This record gives sequence, structure tokens and C-alpha cells, in this order.
Amino acid sequence: MFKKILIANRGEVALRVIFACRELGIKTVAVYSEVDEHSLHVRFADQDVCIGPARSADSYLNVPAVISAAEITGADAIHPGYGFLAESAYLAEVCEACHIKFIGPDPQVIRLMGDKARARRVMKKAGVPVLPGSDGPIDSEDKALKLAKDIGYPVIVKATAGGGGRGMRVVRAAPELSHAVKTAQREAEAAFGVGDVYLEKYIESPRHIEFQVLGDQHGSVVHLGERECSIQRRHQKLMEESPSPALREKIRRKMGGIVIDAAKAVQYTNAGTFEFLMDPDGRFYFMEANTRLQVEHPVTEMVTGVDIVKEQIRIAAGERLSFKQSEVTFTGHSIECRVNAEDPETFAPSPGVIHVFSVPGGPGVRVETFAHSECVISPYYDSLIAKIIVHGRDRQEAIARMRRTLEMTVIEGIKTSIPLHLKILSDPEFVAGTLSTSFMERFLARQRSGPLAEAV
Repeated sequence: MFKKILIANRGEVALRVIFACRELGIKTVAVYSEVDEHSLHVRFADQDVCIGPARSADSYLNVPAVISAAEITGADAIHPGYGFLAESAYLAEVCEACHIKFIGPDPQVIRLMGDKARARRVMKKAGVPVLPGSDGPIDSEDKALKLAKDIGYPVIVKATAGGGGRGMRVVRAAPELSHAVKTAQREAEAAFGVGDVYLEKYIESPRHIEFQVLGDQHGSVVHLGERECSIQRRHQKLMEESPSPALREKIRRKMGGIVIDAAKAVQYTNAGTFEFLMDPDGRFYFMEANTRLQVEHPVTEMVTGVDIVKEQIRIAAGERLSFKQSEVTFTGHSIECRVNAEDPETFAPSPGVIHVFSVPGGPGVRVETFAHSECVISPYYDSLIAKIIVHGRDRQEAIARMRRTLEMTVIEGIKTSIPLHLKILSDPEFVAGTLSTSFMERFLARQRSGPLAEAV
């Protein structure tokens, strides 16, 4: 087992890794930017190293600085968390060259699955259902027009790299295609440094459902069920839950088997997520794979009892998975709300000083946050300040438990997304579980007649 792990991240995910390391008896090293000097992950790590100024490119995305911090502190492994360098094949390769263990998949797997067009081809070969589309990047307008005609409109143009909705455009008619491709290419180039895009059939109002997998270095792969991630705005997730209200055990077993076969086909190790779109007729189509820990991993932990971060560390250390697929059980229902520092009506960021921070506990409530009273929410990073996760005997109890937790949460000094979450939790469509990725469009249209700031 490792003696010391450097955490190449910040905020609540850095703390999450520290929790796991403390329970495993492993020392930790926090890296931080100049504006994060007083953050909780710095306070609770055994050692800390400043790696640069506030700008991410000069600190948390600075691979030489991260590696130097690991070397001077004697860390024998690096956990990247999620975001920043979590899916950086380059960091994984540098770690390998420096004899530091990267806690994640092998670099060649990260590189393969990070290219969505290549990943799509590999999944198709492995027998995973994929949407009709191009087998690689679009290299000419004529080919794009012909393929779109063969597939049938609407189609979607997607960047082969990155995510978060950047480099994506929906096209509903041939005259729109050329402009959409060029716009997506420019956006992808600016965001990811790679302007390649590919074409795929666009499904109207699908569900976004993802399966969590764990694979060790001895050939064992298990799945931990699915998460429903359909509540999202501009491809950014707002709430997640497990299990999905739409899946029955027979489908779960079938899809679980498919993702295990897919993971084995690429020799996947460590934690990962295979993401799918499910059409209104219940058909699944592979979308992408995330080669890292996910923000929403706690809902899976709540229903399975598996500590995914501990398993990541054990797998990276060469240990076998601590359980078999037959030992995975699913109990109750879990929901996660991402509490962002933003205006709940306009979605504008709301950085500043939190003067009061109080989140109630109680049965089945888990809070992951770096926030506290008088802490500063920086404008330099993601607006996520806390994740509130609840677990109930069933979905109805989980919804009620989340509502009472959010209603009793007090955060003063900045605006947060809590009023928005409360509105969603009382929405008839959400309560009924009739979800899709277009839910927020319909929801916001229904809310335009009144403010979101005061939930009913």
C-alpha cells in the first residue's frame, strides 16, 4: 500500500480523498494555489505545497509543478480527483516516467476514451450499442452533408475531445450544418486545443444514464449500477440519483453486463463511468466514457455501501477488488444536489464571503463541502461549493429528506442554487420520475411566470 498520496486538486474532492486516505492510514499532500492557502484541504492534509497563482493554468493544471510537489514531499502516488488533470493522459505518462503511481486508468486508455470518435468505434466493435454517426472526425463539408442525409435529421455535431457541452451543436436541417460544424470546430479548438468534430444522430428528449465500473489489475471488473443524470442545464448536471426511476432489474443486469464487457475490451482499470442516452422507447446508446471519479459518485456509494475512492487507491496499489459482482447489492434510493454559488434565477456566478454556513444532518444525510463560515468563494474556479446527498428507503423518502435538508440549510453572504433545487424537487414531472435531458427547458418555461427565489 502507498505511504503518501498527493492530491492534485482542491475543494470538496480533495477533502474526499483525504477522508479515504486517513481511514487507510496513508499520509497526504495538498497542493494549492495562492488564493487557496487557507482552504480546508490544506489544513487537513499532512503536508502542503503552493504550486502557483490563482489561474488554473499556472497552478492546478501545471503538470511540472504537481510532479515537483510530489517529488519534494516523497509522495509515491497522485490522485487527480475530478476536473483539472483528472483525465490527463499526459500527467499519467509523466507519473509513469517518474515512478509515481497515477491513481486512475493507464494513459493509453485515458487517451483512447478521451477521443470520443475513437471510443465510439471501439465500443461499437465490443458490441455496445451506439448511435448512427461518423466513424471518425468530419474532414469535409460534402461528406458531412451526405452522412447527415443518410442518418436523418436532426443530427448533433460533437467535439472529439473534452465535454461540458462545448463544441456541440444540434442541426435540424441541411442549410444549418456547415455553420454548425465550423462553429463547433472553433469552440472545440479554443476549449480543448483540438478542433476535430464528429457527427451523430440526435435523440430528442433522451434520459442520461451512466454506469459506474471498477476494474482491478488482475482482470476483474464489476459494475455498481446506474445513476440518472438527466437534470442538467447546458449539459451541466444539477442533480443526480441512483437508481434511475426508469430502470428495472432485468435492464440493469443487461446493461451492467454490457459495460463490464466494454471495460474488459479496453482493459480498463480503476474507476470509470460509461455514459448512455436512453431514448423514449427504452433503447440505450453509448455516449462517452469518463476515465475518472465522478462528482456524483456518492449516490452510488450510498446505495451500494462501496467506498469508491478507497477502491481506487487499493486498485492502484495492485490489490484485487475487495468484492465480487455477486456481492454488490442495491439498497434504497439516493439523490445528490450540487449546491453552486450562483444566482438561482439568472445562473450568474456569485463569488464572495460566506458569513453563515450551516447544513443540518439527520438520518440519511451526507454533506461534502469545503465551505464554512467566513470562507471566501473564489471567482477563479468552478462554482460548486457543496454536494448534499441523501439516502432513503425509496425515492419518495429520499425526495422528502432532501427537501427538509435544503429547507433547513443556511448559507448567507452569497447566492446559491438551493432555491432552484427546492423548486425542482416539488415539480410534478420530477416527482413522477418522468425525466429527460430536456427537463430543465420545460421546467424553466413553467417557472417564468414566477420567481425561483422562494420555493413552495
